[in-house]
Amino acid sequence: MNYEATRTRVETYFDKTATKTWEQLTSDAPVSGIRATVRAGRDRMRDLLIAQLPADLRGARVLDAGCGTGALAFELAKRGADVVGVDISPQLIDIANKRRPDRVAGSLAFSAGDMLDKRLGHFDHIVAMDSLIYYTADDIGKILDGIAPRLGGNMAFTVAPRTPLLMMMWRAGKLFPRSDRSPTMIPHQSYKIAAATRGKIREIERVSSGFYISQALEFRA
Repeated sequence: MNYEATRTRVETYFDKTATKTWEQLTSDAPVSGIRATVRAGRDRMRDLLIAQLPADLRGARVLDAGCGTGALAFELAKRGADVVGVDISPQLIDIANKRRPDRVAGSLAFSAGDMLDKRLGHFDHIVAMDSLIYYTADDIGKILDGIAPRLGGNMAFTVAPRTPLLMMMWRAGKLFPRSDRSPTMIPHQSYKIAAATRGKIREIERVSSGFYISQALEFRA
């Protein structure tokens, strides 16, 4: 699938199939053992991405690309950033607005739409946690090329690493497709993404927690 087709499938999944699941997963509500490991992994990855940005974010404009229910955006705004949170799913944006903290040091603005929309403007930093995991290396290269002219500092993002477990899950998804299945993650080898971006990628760290396996990367234009 190309970028537009994949984006449409992701929107359908999060807006019609998985809204309640993600609302619960990103809350403090009790979850099953497997989902608890996913929650723990996502918490660790969120902290890891934030650590790639300056400690003092006062006055910095930050894009949370694929902000979901807002947890990462909230933390950035608490640290003084002026955060624009964008997600393809209006349902998840509704949840983010409902969970918005009463007070933050910076500012928060949420909207439903495409994270690549040039009308969003220029940013000092960008974070994209698990929002690029459905795209090919070539698509990621094009996404980053499109973002680069509007990026003043760095972009911290994640991809699904090419591990035996994820490859098994990927092959099972290809073999047994279902209309309500989560969009298929594309397992990556970091050097191929680096090649697609002409070497502008740095590996940060991999987080493995049960069924949550994700590789953090940094991009500088």
